[in-house]
Amino acid sequence: MSTLPLVVKLGGAALECSETLAKLFGALQKVQQQSRRSIVVVHGGGYLVDELLSKLSLESTKKNGLRVTPAEQIPVVTGALAGTANKMLQGEAIKAGLQTVGLALADGGLCKVEQLDPELGSVGKATPGSSELLQAILATHTLPIISSIGLTKEGEMMNVNADQAAVAVAGALDAELVLLSDVSGVLDGKGHLLENLNQQQADELIEGQVITDGMIVKVQAALQAASDLGRPIQVASWRYPEKLDQLFAGQNVGTLFLPQ
Repeated sequence: MSTLPLVVKLGGAALECSETLAKLFGALQKVQQQSRRSIVVVHGGGYLVDELLSKLSLESTKKNGLRVTPAEQIPVVTGALAGTANKMLQGEAIKAGLQTVGLALADGGLCKVEQLDPELGSVGKATPGSSELLQAILATHTLPIISSIGLTKEGEMMNVNADQAAVAVAGALDAELVLLSDVSGVLDGKGHLLENLNQQQADELIEGQVITDGMIVKVQAALQAASDLGRPIQVASWRYPEKLDQLFAGQNVGTLFLPQ
């Protein structure tokens, strides 16, 4: 088993399923106990944002798989992700017997964040910062659970795509990265799981519209992460909790994204 820290990105409907979260944090607790490996969870929570915006009669749109976040909506998005989603996940981790701390991307200067594109509003791009605070927390065998909300150097709140946030955290920590999502990995045109994928293959699948919408963001983030970190990045599903032990033990159960 690798001794490198492991960043696990959690997203999608997993946050809606208490049973899945219980098995996920149970598997993390087992790995932490058996190997003393440092593990960090980075999360989104789009469904909570959608629910809250709907209740407030606020419109939600996406552009190229990224949520458009007008400045007047960022306090609502921040509340849903850094507040409700973060504390909900902490609660599940505590139930599984883990010691946890809830963080956001700005804490301890972990990630530097700037506006990604004015057309997207308060949507940020995260790059690796200092892992000093995170290392200190991990030294106490505590599980950090980090929301994808960041702050610019001007102190403006930014909504960062959770896949890209996880990449930046892994970069700061020089960690291995697993992107857990609703899907098992990347499928070819016939619906078969691809064991590994490089940039050229991905470009062909995007051009052929086999990879579309939000999956494009996930694939590009994973390939960028593999390139930045100089090691393969895995995209796998949380839908098969029985495979989580294998996954956290370093086995490939999804699609492995290869560095250039």
